[in-house]
Amino acid sequence: MKEQQEFTIVINATPEKVWKILWGDKTYSQWTAIFSEGSYAKTDWKEGSKVLFLTPDGRGMVSRIKKKITNKYMLFEHLGIIEDHIENLESKEAKEWRGAIEEYVLERVGDNTHLTVKMDVVEEYKDFFLDTWPKAMEKIKELVEKKN
Repeated sequence: MKEQQEFTIVINATPEKVWKILWGDKTYSQWTAIFSEGSYAKTDWKEGSKVLFLTPDGRGMVSRIKKKITNKYMLFEHLGIIEDHIENLESKEAKEWRGAIEEYVLERVGDNTHLTVKMDVVEEYKDFFLDTWPKAMEKIKELVEKKN
């Protein structure tokens, strides 16, 4: 069973700057290291495209970009998992994640950006994400504001 979690942070920068940090090749790996050191994504970041969210040891998620509005909104739908560098859409764990969403909303408020992330979480990983997402949000804020 999946449960949606929501995380929000205010960043002193424009949505354009936040967006660049979120999805830039170098900076994506920096903030996602909170979840797993060396994390990276393989994708062209276009709406409808497949995304492989990967760790150096060959684990991760198979997803697709369901909706994208540059500098405002990104919605991923998780399709399965990756084990030993191989996509797995049929295992029990893969089926638990199938259909889970991960949503990023960037809203400009004055000189700031309110970043909200909503994520459907499988029960087994709930405590992990409740611990790591706030730290990841702080890392995003640090990277963006450092670039200002």
